[in-house]
Parts: sequence; structure tokens; C-alpha cells
Amino acid sequence: MELARYSSCSPFAPSKLSSQRTQFFNLKTTFHTQTSTSLTFGVSADVSRNCARTDSLLIVRARERGAEVETAVAEKPKVRRFQVFEGFPAPFGATVRDGGVNFAIYSANAVSASLCLFSLSDLQKESVTEQIPLDPLMNKTGDVWHVFLKGDFKDMLYGYKLDGKFSPEEGHYFDSSKILLDPYAKAVITREEFGVLGPDDNCWPQMACMVPNAEDEFDWQGDLPLRHPQSDLIVYEMHVRGFTRHESSRTEAPGTYLGVVGKLDHLKELGVNCIELMPCHEFNELEYHSYNSVLGDYKVNFWGYSTVNYFSPMIRYSSAGIRNCGSDALNEFKLLVREAHKRGIEVLMDVVFNHTAEGNEKGPILSFRGVDNSVYYMVAPKGEFYNYSGCGNTFNCNHPVVRQFILDCLRYWVTEMHVDGFRFDLASIMTRGSSLWDPVNVYGNPIEGDSITTGTPLSNPPLVDMISNDPVLRGVKLIAEAWDAGGLYQVGTFPHWGIWSEWNGKYRDTVRQFIKGTDGFSGAFAECLCGSPNIYQEGGRKPWNSINLVCAHDGFTLADLVTYNNKHNLANGEDNNDGESHNNSWNCGEEGEFASISVKKLRKRQMRNFFLCLMVSQGVPMIYMGDEYGHTKGGNNNTYCHDNHINYFRWDKKEEATSDFFRFCCLMTKFRHECESLGLNDFPTSEMLQWHGHTPGMPDWSEASRFVAFTLIDSVKGEIYVAFNASHLPVMVTLPERPGYRWAALVDTSKPAPYDFLSRDSPEREIAIKQYAHFLDANLYPMLSYSSIILVLSPDESS
Repeated sequence: MELARYSSCSPFAPSKLSSQRTQFFNLKTTFHTQTSTSLTFGVSADVSRNCARTDSLLIVRARERGAEVETAVAEKPKVRRFQVFEGFPAPFGATVRDGGVNFAIYSANAVSASLCLFSLSDLQKESVTEQIPLDPLMNKTGDVWHVFLKGDFKDMLYGYKLDGKFSPEEGHYFDSSKILLDPYAKAVITREEFGVLGPDDNCWPQMACMVPNAEDEFDWQGDLPLRHPQSDLIVYEMHVRGFTRHESSRTEAPGTYLGVVGKLDHLKELGVNCIELMPCHEFNELEYHSYNSVLGDYKVNFWGYSTVNYFSPMIRYSSAGIRNCGSDALNEFKLLVREAHKRGIEVLMDVVFNHTAEGNEKGPILSFRGVDNSVYYMVAPKGEFYNYSGCGNTFNCNHPVVRQFILDCLRYWVTEMHVDGFRFDLASIMTRGSSLWDPVNVYGNPIEGDSITTGTPLSNPPLVDMISNDPVLRGVKLIAEAWDAGGLYQVGTFPHWGIWSEWNGKYRDTVRQFIKGTDGFSGAFAECLCGSPNIYQEGGRKPWNSINLVCAHDGFTLADLVTYNNKHNLANGEDNNDGESHNNSWNCGEEGEFASISVKKLRKRQMRNFFLCLMVSQGVPMIYMGDEYGHTKGGNNNTYCHDNHINYFRWDKKEEATSDFFRFCCLMTKFRHECESLGLNDFPTSEMLQWHGHTPGMPDWSEASRFVAFTLIDSVKGEIYVAFNASHLPVMVTLPERPGYRWAALVDTSKPAPYDFLSRDSPEREIAIKQYAHFLDANLYPMLSYSSIILVLSPDESS
């Protein structure tokens, strides 16, 4: 039987097939995207033939004397969209260059790699559009896999498949069935809407990385770094979604970067010149997705301290969503930074380089674990994960590859996204020795007698050293949360190179104790007012190295601090077992919001006392979002899982009459900005600051003392007198004599609004001034219990 080529319906070149007259074949073949495969379909001379085409299949049918006897089915070769070249090992990530895109990823332990490309529609079907295997001879340099492609990348995404050992006991989790995110990806695309499940109710649908486009440009309109002196900052810790998600915000795009832009003028009015954004790196808010029977809703990871990718902004915080494969979301974040800068507000990012969303050995394989687990995580000799973060894994920060990754990431956010600095969550982890630590690996030579083990705190941690001396990063704000979940507490001792600041947890604890009237804290409270020289001065640091806070996202809000003695976390669905039990709070006599009028008045007074303390302390004050109007979380001090009113800024509450506290806060921040002496670059000296007790120059530092007062020379105000009476008893204070001058009342937290702060536009201001004139004429001032005052010196016109 003669073989015949049926070329009219097949573009394939010949290949031999053995056949007899009645022997035909049944064929279904998948063709590799990079090879051209040829087939010849053989039939006998007296057999009729026909073929048909579908979108993806080529079907050949053979008939003998009218009867179909066999069918051949072959998958048509896909038209190659890209030209494939060797590529370059640097820079890491996907980079536009030379009319194409270069892809490079580090993996020391992978034995094979493939680049996977997706169209957006294929990603939603979790189907790879095109897979390009990387040749270890051509597409690998050292431990870097790379490839360069030319073609049409419109609406294309990418990921990687890496193969190698799957041996958890050796620290390896390679799985070629997983499509991994590039650690250097600039945007991650997955679900579009915050809190909404993926197809088939999947909390972890396939994710992919944005392919950059040379045409994606943003108009910065000449934006430049503000470079506020750190001593001049008033920081505002905020949550992007929580800030405008409540319906009362009435913003165009609630819960987004754009929504924050619409409310920046509120922050300007408050006197804030620096916002600290809670995590805005890509994370999966559905990580904790489970039904909460207490509230009848579903728990989410609202705070975001569980990073999926460090280069990508959180896409679902963007009103643009996944439009243009994430590039519009990047531009929306840039818009927020640009518009904040226009209002004189710097932007800091809360970054979580202590752990990732991949958790422990039971967690998902998303990126770092599948790329090179033993490099990116601290692992024990038998593969167990160290857990200094309390979240299942610990980022291997001082490994040479990982610390370079962190440095590259921080530089990117400064140079490309124009952020002004960073607050490092659980920063003490960045001072711990990496797994597989050895001095040759770190310093280039051995150290005699070296016995450093994984996780050991290092006096000169390489990562912190690199950041501190980097020409780009040493000029931005660097703030450490100087502790971790492994018990390492470094407030005052964090390696700083003269430029790092710290969240001063000791300030928070001391101020809370003193203001609520606990004995034995007057001396420590005075140290806090001076910028904590007992903590920072000996190490050569300054007051601005202390970030002073009373409240933050974890813990009670300011209103709850004076309303609850105990945490009330039942809404979290964990039987009130989560959250901190020791809050140094005081409910002013009755637990909860429903209290007597006298208790509520005392609570407002205490809130003013705390805020006044923040504003007159040396160092950098930090306000938590919502505290400026008295936001309550109902006594819940661990609201990580609530995407609802508990965590939403209530704009309607801020506008209510009870928001007189907002007026007080605005006037206090304005007063701080006006006073040259309340943002000193160095600790106050005895020439400019003098301590007082109930009588001038006689401070009482005894265990029972609950009174602290001081005068401070100020080049703008002349001199100010500040006093705190944390006793349950009123006191008559004798003021320092200043011949030719008299003291005038400015702030008295015991008075109701608007007389708590006597601004020039206060109604009936003159009557209020006369009320205490006879005391001031005698150089006296009566202070009620649990109150604080600010007096200013003015010329005595009567003299």
C-alpha cells in the first residue's frame, strides 16, 4: 500500500507511519510550544479522506467505501507569541529593556525552572497561556535563572514553576505543580474585590505577577521628598481601608488609596505632617476566613501583617483593582503619596520583614517557600521553622541573598513610589543571626572562636548595617518596633547607627501608669517628658529617636483606655483568650460605655491629659487613627479580624458635638508646632527646663507623688508652665515668680470644651480669663484632680 500525504489539511511535515490497508491510527498529541513538530497522515490509495479544523484541534477522518473506519485527532500547535532569548541575570524580577522584557529569579537549589505566562482570562480559569522551559545551560548564570522575551505582553501576567527536592526535613519544598510568585514582582494579580471569595469559594486562587510596560508612566508633577526634620514630626498611624470604608466618609472610592486622598485635608487640619500606613504590601485578607458565630460574619485578616509580596502594593486597596494588570493600582498609590506631599504630609510604610503569609510547614506554597525555602526562612537542621514572629515562620533577614532582597525592596519604595520612610514590624528579628550562619558567608573571613547559632541577637547585624549605610536609605525615616515574639526586647538598645528611631513602648507604659494615678511613677514620667534620656542619651541618640505613643493599632484606643479595665474580645470568636491582658488602663470608676455623667466627664478629662502629654513631650508624638474624636472598639484590644464598624473611622462621630475633643487635638498640635522648645534636637538642659512641685523649684519625686510640673524656656512663647495632677485630690499650685510678667491660662483639661483650650476665637473668652484672674494675680492656680494645665508667660500690663 502506497502512503499518501494529505497536505491540504495539515501544515505538518512528513513522519513515517507503518500501516496496512485496514490499519489506521488514533492519535492525540500535545505539542511543545517551543518545538515545531511534523506529522504525515498515511492512508491507502482507495480510501477517501477529509479533514476539519476547530479552534484548537485538527481532525482527520478516513472512509472506506462510504464507511468511516478511523479518526486521527491532533492538537494544533499554538502560534508562538514570543521570541525567546538567553536573557540576563540582573536585575532580578521582570524588567523592560531592549524592546522586550527580561525575567530573572534567584534559586540556588532548584534543578529546573519554567516561566509561565497568563492572559488575565486564563488566570481566572487557572490555566497557563504559555509555558517556557528554561535551559540550565543557556538560561542560568550561577544561581540565577533568566530569560529574555520579545512579543506582545499586553494584559499578560507571569509566574514560575521551579522543581527540585521536596524534602521538608532538609528544608526544601520544591513542587513543580505550583506556580510561584516572583519575589521581585511589582504587582500581584488575583481576586479583584476585598473580602470576596474566588471561584468555587477559593480563598487562595492562583496569583500571578504583572509584566511591566514601558508605557506605564506616572506624572509626579515635580514631586520631591519633603525631608521634614524628624524632631518636627507628628505621626498618624492609619489603616487605608479603615480610614474611609464607613459610609459616613462619603468619599468617591471608600476604603481605597483614592479614598484616603479625599480625606487628606482632615489630617492637615489635625496638624499631622506624617502618616504611617499599616501594611500596604500585597496580602491575602481571606487568610483567616472562617465563620464568626459571635457577630454572624466572617473573620478576615484586616490589619495585613502577613505579606505575600513585598514589592507590590495591596491591589484590593485600589479603586482601580486589577485594571491594566495592576499598573493602575500602582499609580493610585503614587497619587496618594503625591497628594500627601502637596499638603506637607510625609508617607511612611509599616513593613513586615519578620515573616510571610506562607506560615509553618502546613502553610501554602506561594512564593518564597517554593523558590528556595532554606534561603528565605530560618530553618533548623531538620527543617523545622523557627518562629520568632509568632506567626509560623521567620524571615531569614541576615542571609546574604535575603538582606539584599530587603535592601532592593526598600530602595524601590523610596525611588519609584516616593515614600519617605518605614516602620519595621517586630524589627528585632532583623538583628538575629540567619540559619546556616557562618562568618565567612557574612564578613568574608572566619572569626576565631565563633559560635553563633541561628537566631542569636547580633550586635552589628548585617542587614541593619546595610540599611543604615545605604546612600538611598540612610536619608529616610527608619523606625523600629524593637522587640519580637521570641522575647527579644531592644527598646533603647536596638542597633541604630545614629539614625534609627524606635516605638517607645516604655513611654507608653509609664505614661499610662502615671496619668491614671499609680504611685511610684513621677520620676519615670518626667523622663518621658524629656524624650527618655534614661533610655537614649547614653547610646548617643537624641529625643527624636523616641516615637512616643499612648495608643496604636494593637491595644486599646484612647477612648477605650479610659473606659475599660479589662479587654472585651469576645467578638473575635476566641473566648476572650486573645489580646493583651495587661493594658495599664483605668475605666474611671465604671466598666463600659454606659456610665454616670460624672464618670464620663472624668474620662474626657483623662483623654485630654493623655493627648496633652503627647504634645508637650520631647520626642516624636504618634496619634492612632480615630483617637482624635474618641473612637471606641468596645473594649476589644485585638481587632485584627474585623472588616466592619469596629475598625472603621466614623466620620459621623467626628462631626458630632461630642467631637469637641477633635478641636482640642487640633489646637494642641498647633501649639506644639508653634513652640520651638517642644521639638528639640537634643535633650533639654537645666538652663532651659526647671522642675517644680506644688511650690516653685521643689519637685516631689517620692513614691507617693502624683504631681509633676516644669517650666520651659521657649524662643517663640517666651516661657511655658506645664503641670500634671494625677491625684484624686485637687491641689493649689504656687507658680514661679517672673517680675514684670504674669502667667496666663491657655489649657486646663478640667474645663469643659471650648474652655479646655482658650484659643483666640473661644466664645466669651474674656469672662473665662477673668474667672481665674484673682488666682493668677496672686501667682496661684487651682488644679482639679486628674487634670493638666499649660500656662504661658505674658507682660504684666498692671506693672
